[in-house]
Amino acid sequence: MVMKFTRRTALALSALALASATMLTPGHAEMLDVEKDELKFGFIKLTDMAPLAIAYEKGYFEDEGLFVTLEPQANWKVLLDRVITGELDGAHMLAGQPLAATIGFGTKAHIVTPFSMDLNGNGITVSNEVWELMKPHLENGPDGKPVHPIKADALKKVVDKFKAEGRPFNMGMVFPVSTHNYELRYWLASGGIHPGFYSPSDVSGQIGADALLSVTPPPQMPATLEAGTIDGYCVGEPWNQAAVFKGIGVPVITDYEIWKNNPEKVFGLTKEFTEQNPNTTLALTKALIRAAKWLDENDNANRMEAVEILARSEYVGADAEVIANSMTGTFEYEKGDKREVPDFNVFYRYFATYPYYSDAVWYLTQMRRWGQISDAKPDAWFDETARSVYLPDIYLKAARMLVEEGHVAEADIPWDTDGYRAPTPAADIIDGVAYDGKAPNAYLDSLTIGLKGDEVAGG
Repeated sequence: MVMKFTRRTALALSALALASATMLTPGHAEMLDVEKDELKFGFIKLTDMAPLAIAYEKGYFEDEGLFVTLEPQANWKVLLDRVITGELDGAHMLAGQPLAATIGFGTKAHIVTPFSMDLNGNGITVSNEVWELMKPHLENGPDGKPVHPIKADALKKVVDKFKAEGRPFNMGMVFPVSTHNYELRYWLASGGIHPGFYSPSDVSGQIGADALLSVTPPPQMPATLEAGTIDGYCVGEPWNQAAVFKGIGVPVITDYEIWKNNPEKVFGLTKEFTEQNPNTTLALTKALIRAAKWLDENDNANRMEAVEILARSEYVGADAEVIANSMTGTFEYEKGDKREVPDFNVFYRYFATYPYYSDAVWYLTQMRRWGQISDAKPDAWFDETARSVYLPDIYLKAARMLVEEGHVAEADIPWDTDGYRAPTPAADIIDGVAYDGKAPNAYLDSLTIGLKGDEVAGG
């Protein structure tokens, strides 16, 4: 009889040898019997794909019996489509993608997430021309530098000037259901600039818009700005800092300043994959939690090593100096105006990896606010939809295993949560409006610009 010598066999023999050597000392973990051990995960070239790169480079996937291939994708739509068709087993996703797919906005598919990849990490950049027009309307500190956060009120003067001259004001964002779209809209609306509505018959998102928002893939943002096609954009790193290094634009605000410790990317899988491969799902979640911890531990002591990894062409492929400008706890606005922003990228602190229902509900409120959800929904619908997509039970099971194995501390995990964060206070949000995920319609009603109640776009 001939035995097929697979990667799983090799790993099992290696584990057996290790067990013999250690005599199963306390804390030794028995490997999960994963249903699928060879996996392909997709990502977009952004620094917040870091948990995937670190789980791979540090051997955390292999510790769980998983042999993973990481593959960059051309854009978010291609990435989502390939997860749905099974060409990818899972992917670094915009938090809005699993929610939008599940409710049928765009491609219809039941996509879920057991793992939140990070908090914060985005910025809004404007062209040099727009920045010069904004500067007379900014307050400066004693050092002569602009006082932050910079509010969109200053940009409104520029948008009004463009409108008076018959010029459109164009801005880029990465995808219709991206955090970047919603953060950009949130900031614009907080300054009285209408970013436009969506409707079932017009998915441009530009109905009634003062600023015209359109999709641009993240790595193409700086070149598109330099070409004059757009006047600004909202994107993740390193593409805001790239504008500073190229001297073509000025980041004016980070999303940390728009909403302190806002949720960003998630790791997305099809519901079918998690049902057919429950142990594999647990195993990959364990590896990602460990990677997130490594990224934040010891006050970000590992960040420069992470920068060197991310700079490689197979990951983000940008200059290490550009990536480090934000990844190591600083952020450069106008050239030479570098400020401390220690929480610009958060991967593990503040329970960043836990998939909170309240995070999902916020994305759903923004879809409703701008017409991507065309009809009013009761509060219970927001909760039910969040629970169908975000899977904290899987997360907590994976985390419990990691605690027992000695990889994470008991206090690192929010065991007693009901799945909702405490309401975000008004002081932590740019427009001074508090957010409570358990009262989505009351929250929508409190926002000055946007659909409320039974309102419909264009109606």
